[in-house]
Amino acid sequence: MLVESPPEQRAETAPAPPTRRAVRAFGLLLALAILVLVALASIAIGAKELSLGQVWHGLLEDSGTYGDVVVAERLSRTVLGLLAGAALGLAGAVLQALTRNPLADPGLLGINAGASAAVVTAITYFGVTSLSGYVWFAFFGAAAVGALVWFLGGSRGATPVRLALAGTAISAALYGYLQAVMIMDEAALGKMRFWTVGSLASATDSTITQVLPFLLTGTVLALALARPLNAMAMGDDTAKALGADLNRTRALSMLAATVLCGAATAACGPIVFVGLMVPHVVRSFTGPDLRWILPYAAILSPVLLLGADVIGRIVARPSELQVGIVTAILGGPVFIFLVRRRRTAQL
Repeated sequence: MLVESPPEQRAETAPAPPTRRAVRAFGLLLALAILVLVALASIAIGAKELSLGQVWHGLLEDSGTYGDVVVAERLSRTVLGLLAGAALGLAGAVLQALTRNPLADPGLLGINAGASAAVVTAITYFGVTSLSGYVWFAFFGAAAVGALVWFLGGSRGATPVRLALAGTAISAALYGYLQAVMIMDEAALGKMRFWTVGSLASATDSTITQVLPFLLTGTVLALALARPLNAMAMGDDTAKALGADLNRTRALSMLAATVLCGAATAACGPIVFVGLMVPHVVRSFTGPDLRWILPYAAILSPVLLLGADVIGRIVARPSELQVGIVTAILGGPVFIFLVRRRRTAQL
């Protein structure tokens, strides 16, 4: 006699619906496809109009014609946008997890301020005028501020609140120094005005080569921190019970964010809102798991950065708006929306 299986057992043996993991993986592939399309648009569209034939010829051959030169410049610009966008997105996601603040961004810990202050110092007091010259000042300025924030935040006893407070205080002091130097030195003001708004227009193969090792190192380190940061999100006691080393995780998180944001800022200038908006938006459909947030942020942040750069080239033809201006214009309303939605959710 056949015995009918209980309802619970029948439910367990029924074909399972598509898992959330499969949906996330499909979304990641879709995001990658969007990134490819935006990157192609970044090469094909610019302040100077070129036909698709000229773009294609410029990608495949190097005959030195006007169109080929423009395409070569756009290609370097696109590659830098891909690298810098991914770096800012990863840095933002790591800092939001580290500070447990979903509205945190790389500027919260003073990294952008450190890079900017170092560049002002290089231009004013050392006579550095080229991007290849002050890119190292910017990077080491960001690294120095990151180390100082870690020290003032309590070093091995650092907490998210202490780190945020230390970063805010240092940012205020450095921006005051930056404004004072730029007001007193008109030459520095003229040279810094272009860099401080954030731009991809000065991208060169040399710049990419200089910052690439730092960006790759920071990316690998950030992705490796996904599991311990997930554990820390559940509270310090729970994280310790799960075997996470809190001090090491916080130190490595600071290092990853500093390297990523410092290198991106050195190459492009301080670009705002990318590291804030993308990880926050990504979290709304991936959930809090950093194993998914980080890859999504690394792919969608360049989409935002390159998309803003293309918009800046189109709206002001034959000139262009710098990408830092466009991201600020786009990011302001989005930030207000995110804050209002977060406040409504807490009521």
